[in-house]
Amino acid sequence: MTISSSEKKCLGFGLGLRTDHYEQVLTDRPAVDWLEVISENYMVDGGKPLHYLDRIRELYPMVMHGVSMSIGSTAPLNLDYLGQLKKLIARVEPEWVSDHLCWTGVAGLNLHDLMPLPYTEEAVAHLVARVGQVQDLLGRQILLENVSSYVTYQVSDMSEWEFLSEIAERADCLILLDINNIYVSSQNHAFDPLAYLEGVPRGRIQQFHLAGHSFQDQLIIDTHDHPISDPVWSLYQQAVERFGAIATMIERDDNIPPLEELLAELDVARRLAAETDAAAA
Repeated sequence: MTISSSEKKCLGFGLGLRTDHYEQVLTDRPAVDWLEVISENYMVDGGKPLHYLDRIRELYPMVMHGVSMSIGSTAPLNLDYLGQLKKLIARVEPEWVSDHLCWTGVAGLNLHDLMPLPYTEEAVAHLVARVGQVQDLLGRQILLENVSSYVTYQVSDMSEWEFLSEIAERADCLILLDINNIYVSSQNHAFDPLAYLEGVPRGRIQQFHLAGHSFQDQLIIDTHDHPISDPVWSLYQQAVERFGAIATMIERDDNIPPLEELLAELDVARRLAAETDAAAA
């Protein structure tokens, strides 16, 4: 099957589409360049989610972001899930489609969490084959996102960024680089987040995620329920300096504020990106 390559483009600055903001997006048409939708929220036969999706899709470019592909699992790929995903892709016609570099369950049980992988050559080979199958089935490149993590494996023999880079290069897929996840994991596992940015290939980065996090005991948790922190903004500037203009969006999944607050955060991202670009010129 011919694989459609996701054209390397910068869509600008976007937000995650959430049910709290459906009506306001339709009536106010806020100044966002694009919207990201959670794929699984719309993999249904009908109802209000698809009603709003179709109406809002007429107004904004969209990308699709999944949480249940479980690309890192050792179980067979869920062909029913991928079939539903492909059907939604045909409906939405997204700019691109992404999911997470992780596993999400075992023995048919979805843990509803994004579990990290051991960073080994065996795992790289397993993931490369799986990504190839998914891209063949969907007929297009996908993006893989780095997840935040709270545990490590003793068997890992490379860094997370080396692991991600090897898979992207060998599977010929792209990367959704989550800046908050890099920061969260760097604090939990005591590595240099700038080494992460330096360690992933420029030509594979298609999108940035920005989000807030929470503190729990001695860990930082990627909860998407707070405003973006100053250290993450600083790391975002470093990412823009290294990778240039990359489509950037803000995720908020809990304690969802009024849309105006998210738009104000998005303006911060615009300003920091513009200042970083100007300084580099």
